[in-house]
Amino acid sequence: MKRPHRKYEIRCPIHGFIEINDWERAIIDEPAFQRLRRIRQLAWTDHIYPGAMHTRFEHSLGVMHTASMLYDAIVKNSLEVLRSELSYNEDGLRRDRQLVRLAALLHDVGHGPFSHAAEELLPHRDERAEKYKHEQYSAAIVRWKLAAVIEGHDLNANYGFLAEDVAALLEGSSKAKQGLFWRDLVDGQMDADRMDYLLRDSYHAGVQYGRFDLHRVINTVCAIRPAGEENGGAPRLGVLEGGVHGAEGLVLARYFMFTQVYFHKTRVAFDVHLRHALKEILPGGVFPKPTATELDCYLAWDDWRVLGLIAQGEGGEHGRRLGRRDHFRNIYHTPEVTERADLSKLEEIKKAIGPLLAAEESATKSWYKTDKADIPVFGQAGKLAPLSSFSSVLANLKMNNQVLLYAKPEDAGAARKKVDEVLKKS
Repeated sequence: MKRPHRKYEIRCPIHGFIEINDWERAIIDEPAFQRLRRIRQLAWTDHIYPGAMHTRFEHSLGVMHTASMLYDAIVKNSLEVLRSELSYNEDGLRRDRQLVRLAALLHDVGHGPFSHAAEELLPHRDERAEKYKHEQYSAAIVRWKLAAVIEGHDLNANYGFLAEDVAALLEGSSKAKQGLFWRDLVDGQMDADRMDYLLRDSYHAGVQYGRFDLHRVINTVCAIRPAGEENGGAPRLGVLEGGVHGAEGLVLARYFMFTQVYFHKTRVAFDVHLRHALKEILPGGVFPKPTATELDCYLAWDDWRVLGLIAQGEGGEHGRRLGRRDHFRNIYHTPEVTERADLSKLEEIKKAIGPLLAAEESATKSWYKTDKADIPVFGQAGKLAPLSSFSSVLANLKMNNQVLLYAKPEDAGAARKKVDEVLKKS
């Protein structure tokens, strides 16, 4: 006799309680998902902000919870659009709500050790210049490691999902069909991923920069029917005019978290060391590919394994510097909004530093970006306009073009003197 299905509640410092069902709990219990407990959300950021020890595990639960709230709000605010433009009925909406929850839960299951800090070491695809992305690893894990628990759970009798349905939504593939509309809830300008990580990262780092009015954004999110397009076009996610300041706060929170936490000069130095240490540690200097034959090898890599190897003396000079916190020192950084004159000065400084320059890192190449958010706003009388037209702050917000220059600790004093000499000439 089967026991009745039940709901479970997980305590969360950001959302209070996160509710999951038996099916979701079975997925969470899988080794491929439990691995996320051993992958930190912000790599070595705890060496600057000691509380930032949280993991991809708790973040993934938070994204599922946030995506569900967004989904419910869109259905409430835009039911007529969903019915007329996407032909949804009640069964379709109920089905896709569960699909969105599964995709949100599993969106980060493919991350490597220390999350984004290691992504430069993902391998190239066969005969193609671009590298794999962690999203492709997530989709591969869903297809080959989680298919049995997704497809075989008895709750799936109500939905008939294949693992491919979840993977297609993660990849943004046309195979997701009608459900593709919801991908912006997992990967978009106003997605549940960034809403959760901004609040969660801010909380654990002990800063206020990532805070915004989550519930105002959720209450005003909607599906917007496109205007003036042939054949109507596909609806887009946006906000009602009453949510302008909430959406504005979301964009600004992301900007401030980037400038104050994600691109903090010392945090970036640890990313440099980790990247080089992993090149020494990994066979061939890259992670295994997300293929059926190499996926098990990839899943064997997590923070614990890397930390253990570094503690044993592996990782070369950079592993040693990580272990001793003997990191590169920032000797010069351009303004956050770098103009052409600053770039010419930068080249002069680099030339003066010469061989003392140990590393150069650019904000434009960072995994966290501060590009403008093109969030559509549904205003009065059906007027559709971009968020920046409602906000003079966002209209003038420029991308962070900052560049950081580093020297080894033993060379930092001499390098800074050379920098000062150049700046005095200016």
